[in-house]
Amino acid sequence: MEKLIELKGLIFKYNDRVVLDGLDLEVRVGDRIGLIGHNGAGKTTLLYLIMGFLKPLKGRIVILEKERKEEKDFIEIRQKIGLLFQDSDSQLFCPTVKEDIAFGPLNMGKTSEEVKEIIKKVAQFFGISHLLERPVYKLSGGEKKLVALAGIFAMDPLCYLLDEPSSGLDDQSKTKLIEFLKTQSTYLIVSHEIEFLKEVTNKIYKLEKGKLFQLF
Repeated sequence: MEKLIELKGLIFKYNDRVVLDGLDLEVRVGDRIGLIGHNGAGKTTLLYLIMGFLKPLKGRIVILEKERKEEKDFIEIRQKIGLLFQDSDSQLFCPTVKEDIAFGPLNMGKTSEEVKEIIKKVAQFFGISHLLERPVYKLSGGEKKLVALAGIFAMDPLCYLLDEPSSGLDDQSKTKLIEFLKTQSTYLIVSHEIEFLKEVTNKIYKLEKGKLFQLF
């Protein structure tokens, strides 16, 4: 299987506290990876390093067969890898749901007609067609999470990084999330819900003392 992401010997500290201590990870096409760990273990930090929002003290980040070091190296990556933030309010910044879903595809150079079709398809898939004209600030927490996920899906990424995607979802929305994940081939999910991860992943790691340990 094609290797999408390779992390080698990553070291990261917050002040004097070591968060990642020589961490290694590979993500290949078809990997559906779950990641658990206690609060503050470094799970979100790991996702931010992959996206280039943070820089490691040491180690190599290789994505799509190219080492990524500087900010310019990650610009391409942010169109190829979709990150769902733990807090959806960090992700939704357009006035309406429709504009938020359109934002990514428009920035990727899609035509207005192409974007209309993408919005229609994505909204139908997630069951949010009735929300398209709604102001983002009027959405519930679960609705915000689905809309944020729809915005990433609209960009058709090679891989998803999902930070606590099931948190705050009601049963209906969680079912939609699971249905969505079953249509995707490659993702890394951070979650505290081990049973949820067992349902939607093919391997689960625990992040502990700065390193990854495979559980399943």
